[in-house]
This record gives sequence, structure tokens and C-alpha cells, in this order.
Amino acid sequence: MTGPLAAALAGDPADPDLVRRARAWLSRTFEPADADVVRWVGRTGPVAAVRALLAGTAPEGARRRAAPRAGTDRSLDDLEAAARTGARLVVPEDDEWPRTALHCLDVALHERGPTGDRTTALVPPLALWVRGRPRLDELTDRSVAVVGSRASSPYGDHVAAELAAGLAERGWTTVSGAATGIDAAAHRGALAAGSPTVAVLACGIDRAYPQSHQRLLARILDDGLVVSEWPPGCAPLGHRFLVRNRLIAALSRGTVVVEAAARSGSLATANRARDLGRPVMAVPGPVTAATSVGVHQLLRADERVRLVTSAAEVVEAVGRLGDDLAEQPVGEGTARDDLGEVARRVLDACPVRVGVPPERLAAIAGCAELDVLRVLPVLELHDLVERVTGGWRITRP
Repeated sequence: MTGPLAAALAGDPADPDLVRRARAWLSRTFEPADADVVRWVGRTGPVAAVRALLAGTAPEGARRRAAPRAGTDRSLDDLEAAARTGARLVVPEDDEWPRTALHCLDVALHERGPTGDRTTALVPPLALWVRGRPRLDELTDRSVAVVGSRASSPYGDHVAAELAAGLAERGWTTVSGAATGIDAAAHRGALAAGSPTVAVLACGIDRAYPQSHQRLLARILDDGLVVSEWPPGCAPLGHRFLVRNRLIAALSRGTVVVEAAARSGSLATANRARDLGRPVMAVPGPVTAATSVGVHQLLRADERVRLVTSAAEVVEAVGRLGDDLAEQPVGEGTARDDLGEVARRVLDACPVRVGVPPERLAAIAGCAELDVLRVLPVLELHDLVERVTGGWRITRP
């Protein structure tokens, strides 16, 4: 759909191309997570909302916030710029829209009262700029956010990469923010396992932040997706990272924090996940490391936060009840592990220093003497007991 926006708005408000152009205009005009605007657009419809804003009949709050940008129509330019990079604008009216994942934001928007702080507001996006071949709804259907410190340690990088690789092996997608540190390690871990991964940016999808991650984003785009609420060309301003965090949390079944200092932005992502009712998990670290402080605070402050040490434990927390259960960790096996109940009771009854006759062992263990006589040779075969003067005792080293 070409031509001036004002003329195009005279068309059918249900026309998919007009709806997409209207949402492109809205995504350029308003910063994301504006609860009042999103509620209003939801009631009015995107085409009618743009008509009202251009005609000056929109609610006063929406007119005031739109004023600095509403005078310039860049909707077609944004859509064309996105197309040149292999990107598209996915809108709530599309089949590709991740309705299941973002339903939690819809619920939060209608259950909570007005909020003036967009950095913590639980508000669904007006639209999503998506770059990459896979469908957004399909790739985020089974996904987990792995986030953490930008100033990560080798330990944190290793854990994040191992978690992402383990999730990939179990058919789960890793979602993160493509920042330095834990985010990058998680994306690389998924890529190394041959799995697509999703990067949610706080700038336009045609930009790399940091610049050094251009190659990483290119690798992500081979099979995965880059997603943003901001149109092409938008800069990675500081507040946008905090606004972006709710989207990482909402697009994932749960959030894992690997490393975080006391004021790490990854804790904000964990808080948004908790507010949305999504599982929050944390990987403990060395108590002497500054990057462990935030993680340990998270574990202490909220009993709902789950301590995890493996991808299997993460999947157990986010998967369907009864499925994807993690194997219980076990230590090195011993001969005692294979003993039956009677044999263990007899072994427990054996003294360390002096020998005891079978009839005495039977009395101590509460077993029949014939049973004691039957299991003593078995215990001796496993080198657990030995025959000495006076009877039987625990084998000495």
C-alpha cells in the first residue's frame, strides 16, 4: 500500500495491508509499554486510532504523547527498510503473532490499574519487528530465557552455554538479549548445538548492539530470529533495555539467571517473569564473586525462585507437569547400593573392632539366624565384612 497515509486511511479498516501500515506508524509514534495507548488502540482498532490521532480527536493523553512524532509519516519507509534486511512487521492480527506466549501480558494489562513507569509496566506490544525465516509463534512455543551479567566470568559463560546447548538437545529454544556476557554465551551455546535461538533487541532490528555482535546476530539469523518493538534505525537508548526485559520474559516459558551483580538488569527480567507468573530459576555461583550477589539475593528473597544446575532441571520447571523430569543426581556407586534389606541390616549390625557370632548379629539386626548365615558370605564376597576370632566384623582397610 503506497501513497500518503491520510489518503490510505480512507480504506477498509480491516484491510491487512492498511492494518500493518497503521501499526507501523503507531510503533514509530509511541514508545512501547504505554498502557493507556495500548488499551485505547485495543478498543478502537489500529486504523481508527491513527485516524483519530491525525484528526485531533484522540484522547488527550494519546495526542500529547504522539505530538513529538505524529507530524511525520515514516510507516512506508520503515516497512521497506525492514524488507530490505529480510525483516517483517508481525502484528496481533497475524496468524504468526505469539498469542499463547503474550497472553500473560494481555491479562496483566487488563488486571492492573494505570501505571506511569513503562520500565516495569506489563503491557503487550503494539507490533513486533521480526527478522529471520522461522515463524515467531512456533519458535517461541517451547522457549526459555537465559539472562545474566554483561561482565560475566568464565564460569558464567560456561554455564550459560551448557544450559543453552542442553535446552537445544531437549527441543527448547533459548531466548536472550544479544548483549555481551551471559546473553552472548547463551546464544552461542544454542548455535553450537545446532539450534535456532531468539535475540530480543532494545533497538531497531537493522542495528547491532554492541557493534561487535554483528557477526553473532548474523549467525542467529541463519536459523533463528531477531525481534524488536522499535522500528528500523532506532538507537539502543538506556531506558529501552528495561522496557525490553518484559518481552524477553513474556516470550519464554521461564527465565534463568546465570550471573547477576546486585543491580544487574537481568534481575529486572526475572522480576518481570515473576510478575507474569512464569517460573524463575537461578544458577548459584561462588560466594566470593560479585556476579553471584544478585543471584543469591534472588534465591534468598523469594522461595518461588528455583535453584537449577542443569538444562534437565530447567526443563522440569517449565515443561508440562509430569513430563521432562530431571534425573536425580547421584554420587559414585558403592557395593552397599546393591545390597538387599536384610544384608544392609546385618552389615549395620557388624562391629568394627571385635568379631560377633551370627546368632548375636541376628539379635542386633532383628533377622532370623538363617538369614544372617545366608547373607554373610555375600557381604564377605563384596569385601564388606571379614571372619575373625569370635565371629564377624566390618572389613578393615
